[in-house]
Amino acid sequence: MNNNRRPAGDWSVLIIAFIICAIVLGTLMIQKYEDRHHKPITPPPAEQQGAMLVTLFFASTDGVALVREGREVDACSEPKECVEEVVGELINGPMGNLAPTLPSTTTLRSVSIEGDKALVDLGDEIVNGLPGGSSSEMLAVYSIVNTVAVNFPRIRLVKLMINGKEAETLKGHIDLSEPLGPDYDLERK
Repeated sequence: MNNNRRPAGDWSVLIIAFIICAIVLGTLMIQKYEDRHHKPITPPPAEQQGAMLVTLFFASTDGVALVREGREVDACSEPKECVEEVVGELINGPMGNLAPTLPSTTTLRSVSIEGDKALVDLGDEIVNGLPGGSSSEMLAVYSIVNTVAVNFPRIRLVKLMINGKEAETLKGHIDLSEPLGPDYDLERK
């Protein structure tokens, strides 16, 4: 009689190998997911004799990604004032060979902090001065969100407002109805 059945030991080796592969692949996928959603480690603003070093996000010269620019700004004592200072520097534009993300005519009306959320109220100059298209809108929004999140680790979300009112969008592409977390996938390394 021809017996085509495998011994039980062969199957258990296959099952164990499958379980080990599934665990390894699951761990790698979880690690990749966590890496993608955790912000890169950047030191918080450091006070240095009346100045602090901050990281600003501007557009790459080709206008398709965000690039970091370090800058020294006046030191501040209150988180609200610090966020105002940093967003003001974004409005001033890059010092290096990068492109601005916000129109130079943009006004920063106010900043308030509620727990882990910053509310940034801008004048409507940002809407009127921003070029059309989803790319320029995305870079403008996330240059603000990423800059605030990187420099102030306690702030995890940024709510953008226009003229003291909730904005649905700047130019019809990015949903601003809810606070936004940073998106470091837009950054060119």
